[in-house]
Amino acid sequence: MNLRMKNRLAENAALLAHPNVAAFMKAIAVAEGGGYDFKYGALKGRREDRWRFTDTSTHPGPGIDGKTTAAGMYQITRPTWQHHGGKLGLTDFSPHTQDLIAVEILRSIGVIELVKAGDIAGAMPRAARTWAALPMGPGLCNRYPPQRYVPYNEFVSAYTAAGGQLLA
Repeated sequence: MNLRMKNRLAENAALLAHPNVAAFMKAIAVAEGGGYDFKYGALKGRREDRWRFTDTSTHPGPGIDGKTTAAGMYQITRPTWQHHGGKLGLTDFSPHTQDLIAVEILRSIGVIELVKAGDIAGAMPRAARTWAALPMGPGLCNRYPPQRYVPYNEFVSAYTAAGGQLLA
């Protein structure tokens, strides 16, 4: 791992500690319905769910439909994991790696400063392009109808319940 990767990883780890970033990520997880061990199709509360995984040495691959590779807490696809994980020198799919990649996504789509400031409405249009279960903003649906999404007010409720502060 080169110095640039190490620095980027350290920056992302520091961002994980920011209360608004942590809250935004928790709200994404609520919207996406993910868990660190979820493949696409896993259901919260189901005990012996075959769409959960235990091997975090790599991305788990396709879920219930045999095609969709969204997995983990933030429903990160295999190509996204390969791109951002490769850029950061990450090779596993552990919970910490999932968190670091989610932060990297927020940085790459240009919303990390908005999230840190608590400008959720400002961050949503770009975040909704990455996470299909997010609305595009207040009073708006998601970008991928007819996929299920969390209304904006519910996202904000999850964000504030997780300790996030809204822009004044």
